[in-house]
Amino acid sequence: MLHLPAERPLQLAQLVLPAPLTLVVLAPHPDDFDAIAITLRYFHQRGDAIHLAVLTTGASGVEDGYGEAYTADDKAALREKEQAASCAFFGLPPERLSFLRLPPDEKGNPRLDEVNQRCIRDYLAARQPDLVFMPHGNDSNVTHQRTYALFRAVALAEQWKLWAVLNQDAKTVAMRTDLYTPFGTADAEWKAELLRLHASQHQRNLNTRAQGFDERVLAVNRRTGSGLNAAYAEAFELERYGPEHETTGKN
Repeated sequence: MLHLPAERPLQLAQLVLPAPLTLVVLAPHPDDFDAIAITLRYFHQRGDAIHLAVLTTGASGVEDGYGEAYTADDKAALREKEQAASCAFFGLPPERLSFLRLPPDEKGNPRLDEVNQRCIRDYLAARQPDLVFMPHGNDSNVTHQRTYALFRAVALAEQWKLWAVLNQDAKTVAMRTDLYTPFGTADAEWKAELLRLHASQHQRNLNTRAQGFDERVLAVNRRTGSGLNAAYAEAFELERYGPEHETTGKN
């Protein structure tokens, strides 16, 4: 599927990729897709099939009263509407967007149980992806951690042959950079417009961090790019899965 030189990190455009590929994005929250939009657009423009599964509603990220949303259901509907709008802007066909609403624990994080593993397993089995994107598991956000844990448990149990592509996020603690997508100012402006379609998150960041959601994400990309001789970059660690490979986080 992917044949990677030993020398890392690699630019995405340097990879020799078969076509077409099937990609799944396991987004812990609405908006995690958008955090890696430049990379996903590269695959979209190649003609690869991208499927997005949003695992949780992200309702806790909406301030009370924003958009007249006060209940958890209203906040969930608002965030899902924002995700649908950003996917339309991106060009993702609406039938490729799914909201799984995994049952949460008492703190609102998806449970690490058989019910949620089965949901992830059924979703992936129906699409047979070559690449699965998600935030890196070494992250201070518990929902990000559990997204990775649920995926890993399923992939190991099923012995699926695929690659996990784990992206850097604002709350990533540490990761190895195997792959990166550099981009410039024009692409950053496109990505910022996409991110601002998550208006509830943009306003919450302005209120709590005095920084828009777009700038918060792009600040991570700017810091990463500065170490890779690029204006901006999205960074990823790769994990290879399959019965003939070790899956200890090394590849």
